[in-house]
Amino acid sequence: MAKHLILLISLSFILSACSLAMSNANNMSDSKLTRKQTPHHTTTIDLTPFEREPSEWGEFVDGVKTTLDTNEKKIALTFDACGGAHGNSYDDELISFLIEHNIPATLFLNKDWIQHNKDIAKSLADNPLFQIENHGTHHQPLSVTGREAYGIAGTHSAQAAHDEVMINQDYIESVTGEKPDFFRSGTAHYDDVAVDLVEQLDLDVVNYDILGDAGGTYSSDEVEQALLKAKPGSIALLHMNQPNSDTNEGIRQAIPQLLEDGFEFVKLNDAPLE
Repeated sequence: MAKHLILLISLSFILSACSLAMSNANNMSDSKLTRKQTPHHTTTIDLTPFEREPSEWGEFVDGVKTTLDTNEKKIALTFDACGGAHGNSYDDELISFLIEHNIPATLFLNKDWIQHNKDIAKSLADNPLFQIENHGTHHQPLSVTGREAYGIAGTHSAQAAHDEVMINQDYIESVTGEKPDFFRSGTAHYDDVAVDLVEQLDLDVVNYDILGDAGGTYSSDEVEQALLKAKPGSIALLHMNQPNSDTNEGIRQAIPQLLEDGFEFVKLNDAPLE
């Protein structure tokens, strides 16, 4: 009888242990599922104030910075790396030229471009000549109503605009260890509500006063002539993801002349913006 009792107790203990193990396994599975379903970025600001109708649309709406706030002969070269359908290539000759001649620049990197060029992005971030900034997650115009530019649909809501900025913001920090200070949207188009939203996220929206290569479509002479129109505080918009364009050659032609004319090349964080 005692042997039967001991056997029953042992069997009960084994069944309880198995039940507990299965419960823990299920909990772990549920936990993994929950983590997998959790969005990459959760909204940290109240988006209600940005659920309103915009009054401006374009590249130069109120709040967008286009020049450095200086009377000195300083010019900021900014290069977009657009990603996706707009190009994941890398103009190595262009960047090598800047490094060789000690020319600082600000690089606006798109999330998709970084994913295709992660080692390059890390190397650029480690080079003190360069400043890495945010060029969006999906390379969309930044809108709260879905406005499009150049046939590219914009973000369709305040939440979508927030995610277009912040998913790449977090990704850049994870890759480089540094948070960007500036944002430029795909196509450089915004509505005024989206600009207000970006400012609430502690970023400045930066465009340009010199259209340097028109998305990589300018000839080398057109790039050169555009850059030679620089004024004190100019910000030039160019591209570093189109090695088959004439951007590299135009920059090589323009930089020696700008230096001879007394211009100093700076990054965006070397001077206040206006």
